[in-house]
Amino acid sequence: MPVRSLSSSVLKWPDAAAVVAALQMWAQVLSQTHPELQRVGYFGSYARGDWGVGSDLDVVIVVEHADAPFVGRGASWDATGLPVPTDVVVYTTAEWKRLSRAARPRPRLLDEVRWIFVR
Repeated sequence: MPVRSLSSSVLKWPDAAAVVAALQMWAQVLSQTHPELQRVGYFGSYARGDWGVGSDLDVVIVVEHADAPFVGRGASWDATGLPVPTDVVVYTTAEWKRLSRAARPRPRLLDEVRWIFVR
């Protein structure tokens, strides 16, 4: 998480490389405990390169199957160890394929996602 410098009121925010490296490590750990995990990627400001102090990390996870409904699925993936606030969305493989074939306009997520783990 961001921290205050001891002699200043300025917040120090981790740079994109540190955030993506932490996400890669997080994904590797998840892959060992979640056999249903197919892909982990990020999108939004970190993928576009326009992140800044206060930016959150938008994470997309694709799993083989899920019992829970789409809304709220991301809450079961603990991202509190990542260095910035994180929003997690979780799709099943079938949902992701349907999204990928979606009619125009193409969802922005599809164009922005940067995959950091693919099984």
